Amino acid sequence: MGLFDRLRSESDPRVVFLGIDGVPYDLVDQHPDVFPNLTAIADDGTGGRISSIVPPESSACWPSLTTGMNPGRTGVYGFQDRESDTYDTYVPMGEHVAADRVWDIVTKRGRDASVFNVPVTFPPSSRIQRHVSGFLSPSVADAAGSADVQRTLEEFDYRVDVNAQLGHKDEKEDFVENARQTLDARYTAFDHYLDRDDWDLFFGVFMATDRVNHFLFGDYVDDGEYADEFLEFYRTLDEYIGAVRDRLDEETTLVVASDHGFTNLEYEVNLNHWLAENGWLSYATDDPEELADISADTRAYSLIPGRFFINLKEREPNGTVSESDYETVREELVADLEELTGPDGRQVCRRIVRGEDAFDGDQTEIAPDLVVIPADGFDLKSGFSEKDAVFTSGPRNGMHKFENACLFSTSDRIDVSDADLLDIAPTILDLMEIGAGTTAMDGRSLVL
Repeated sequence: MGLFDRLRSESDPRVVFLGIDGVPYDLVDQHPDVFPNLTAIADDGTGGRISSIVPPESSACWPSLTTGMNPGRTGVYGFQDRESDTYDTYVPMGEHVAADRVWDIVTKRGRDASVFNVPVTFPPSSRIQRHVSGFLSPSVADAAGSADVQRTLEEFDYRVDVNAQLGHKDEKEDFVENARQTLDARYTAFDHYLDRDDWDLFFGVFMATDRVNHFLFGDYVDDGEYADEFLEFYRTLDEYIGAVRDRLDEETTLVVASDHGFTNLEYEVNLNHWLAENGWLSYATDDPEELADISADTRAYSLIPGRFFINLKEREPNGTVSESDYETVREELVADLEELTGPDGRQVCRRIVRGEDAFDGDQTEIAPDLVVIPADGFDLKSGFSEKDAVFTSGPRNGMHKFENACLFSTSDRIDVSDADLLDIAPTILDLMEIGAGTTAMDGRSLVL
């Protein structure tokens, strides 16, 4: 039975959400020939620039996008988080997200959701109609959640993620091909389950866009060797978005959005190396590898992306900064960060956000004291192993950006002015005429 052969109540409007990880609005806006479908969606419905969250990192962004809540309430601040009262760190998974996802709310209201490839959702949930987890899932078998879904995905040559290691090579043809195959298989799976499942909310994410941007965005900006391949990849993405739009009926709204923007990358900034050089950080071992290797003399340390923690007494196991000195020490660190300049003389820190200004909720015990939003061209790294210098380079030529995420919809009742990532979940629920849960969110509905 086909998708639109099923009888449904006209009182239950549906939503298809397509995530396009890391796609900047300006890329779409400046290339209508590459993005004719997204351009048409914007012309007939809505399209515009939105802001991300602090910090603009996918592991923090997707929990916030899918809950409408800031990291102080989701409990996920980045790709690596610190356990309370210890120097132990962990990689946040779906089980660490402390707030209901939009599909949880939909399901609690007796509606059905099919969810595919959303980062930080492993292990897959059995509480929703269909769930294939995304980024951080160990394998397709683990992501699928059932043997039947696994077999179907394997028939499509489905991959959880692009093989990013191929992007580290000087010659990137294999990486481009792998990214294209991952994109194709993702669309094939979406197309299959759009037709098979009797969903009210279909929520799927294309993450290959983020991978392509990391390794080819600089080629696009500088008209480099792989600029044509970069744009051709996006032509295909746009065709797939158009194909999904064309199959939807008038009772179904399509929403397409990214979790953060992107910019070109020139320098990696090894922040813990900088902290050590400037007397903020020292180690208890000659061969440090992890946060637990810092010494009791440390006043501050950093975790990716651009998060700074004061080594505070009573909060950190070997804290050295007293509560009475906390604010003075933090302001000293802010002043030092404001003086940090790159090899080209530019200021590295475009904006320094104090933790209490960005995070609020029951999960703030692991919140950073400061978050740096870097100037374009800088990628903030925070490893603990010794580096040769503060500023180094790597295989990537593109990096996340707080501004310039995007939101498009076939609905002309959405106002994206002054919108951010937290507004997407309440907007989806409003489009579905589900009000429950939205009042508790940090975001607001964008539906007029």
